[in-house]
Order: sequence, then structure tokens, then C-alpha cells
Amino acid sequence: MERKSLISITDFSTEEIVRILEIANEFENNPQPHLLDGKVVATLFFEPSTRTRLSFESAINRMGGRVIGFSDPNISSVSKGETLKDTIRIVSNYCDLIVMRHPLEGSSRYASEVATVPVINAGDGANQHPTQTLLDMYSIKKTQGRLDNINIFMVGDLKYGRTVHSLVQAMSPFNPTFNFISHPKLRMPQEYLDFLDEKKVKYYEHEQFTNIISEADIIYMTRVQRERFQDLMEYEKTKDLYILHNAMLENTKPTMKILHPLPRVNEISQDVDPNPKAYYFEQALNGVFARQAVISYVLGLKK
Repeated sequence: MERKSLISITDFSTEEIVRILEIANEFENNPQPHLLDGKVVATLFFEPSTRTRLSFESAINRMGGRVIGFSDPNISSVSKGETLKDTIRIVSNYCDLIVMRHPLEGSSRYASEVATVPVINAGDGANQHPTQTLLDMYSIKKTQGRLDNINIFMVGDLKYGRTVHSLVQAMSPFNPTFNFISHPKLRMPQEYLDFLDEKKVKYYEHEQFTNIISEADIIYMTRVQRERFQDLMEYEKTKDLYILHNAMLENTKPTMKILHPLPRVNEISQDVDPNPKAYYFEQALNGVFARQAVISYVLGLKK
């Protein structure tokens, strides 16, 4: 089977996405501790990460693979001025797969063009985060029993939130309804709205959502990302606009679940955590199964 990189969620067809979710379920129900025996995966994190990096490394270790790489570019030759191209070409010699996070949009695509092994994008700036999308879809399917006809509320930072950008694209074939709730300065970028228009997917934009929250199947909360703001005054104006409290969930659907790519700051109050509708910690665990599926698929070990 031909190996392939995963840079954007659009690199996979809808059929491939569905298959990866099936493989994730296989890993959850039947761990395969020797699938990566003899394989080496390089995790190159040029930007801070906890869940993504550790869940990738957990996925690799659970399948018997070895991990090399760095979680801080300051301890690599990048700190000496080495170019991204040279770093990728050199690391390609040492591994079977590269998992990379980088603050610059397009960096993962560029890495895939110069690498001699497959590359998985673990987040490139405010652009894409495709493996987060796959674990989000796996979480939706597990909790709702389907992917079709889901009413998804996306709340918070929709401008810089790469996870919502990828999820909008991936869910579009399944006849979703999107409700985008954000400050006007953090609204979903026009290119993604144009994409939804082209696909004839229903969406609505709001500045508040408390009066319509009962319609949601999924509430996808996002953090207002301080690191994406050049003007900290603008960040201070918007960071506390959308906070989900437990009392707000009283009239929501019994099957509704709250997702969050994490980390959270204060956008989900801790009084929500005991509520059975809170699913973000289980969602993070699903990341291990989804990333096991992606790794095995891009390496041609599963089809």
C-alpha cells in the first residue's frame, strides 16, 4: 500500500476518513502492541504541546514503536540557524515517519515536500490540525451514534482556531448544521464560509448562544488564543466573552456532549466537569486511538 502524508484533512477522502474512524475503534477494542515493532517515529514540536505530543507518543509506544525528536526547538540545531528544509531532510534519515507541529502556516506541507518519509501535521499555526479533527469526529460518532445530521455549535475563537477549520471541512459531507458563535473579530474566516456555501452546508453566525443552546447535539468550545494576538488589548477584550457554566446546560438535549480541543483557560467553568454531558477528557483519550489509526494508515500497516 502506498504511504501518504496527512497535512490537511482534505488529503483524505470521505471514505478514508470513515475507514480511519473504524480503525480507531479497532485499536480501542483490540490493542495491537507489536504493530510498530522496528519502526521509528520522529516527533518534531517547534511549538509547545501537551496533549498532541503525548498522545502521539503514547500511540507509538502502545504499538511497540520508538520515538525520537524534540519538544523544544531551542535544544535542536534550529537554535543554531539550521533551516527547516535541512532539519527535515536530516531527520528523514533517522525515522520511518515524521510528526511535526510548527507555528508557521504551510510549514507541514513544505516539510512533506522535502521529506523522504511520510509527514503528519500536528498543527501548523492557525491553519490545520487534521488529527485533532479525526479524534473529534471519532468522539462525535461514539457519543451520537452517527456522523450524519449533527447540529454543531462552535464557540469562541473561530478565526485562529485551527481545530474548527479542519472540522468544518471534514464534517461537510455528512449534512451537518453549524452554528458559529463568536465576537465579530474572531468569526470563522471567509474562506471556510465560502467552502460551506459551495458545499451547500447550512450554517448560522451568532454573537450569543444561550437562547439557542437547546438545539445543539455538540457544543465545541474553543480557547481564545493569546499567542495568536499581536494586540494584547484585543485579546483582553475578547478572552472572557464566552464562558460555559453548568446552569446553562439545564435545557440541553440529554445526548448533547461538550467537546474542547484543550487546553482550556476559563471558557468552560469547572462546575461543568462532573456533568455527564462534559466529554472533553474522554475526547483527549480518543486522541490516542485516532492517532494510532492515522499512523498505521499512513505507514501502510492498515488499509
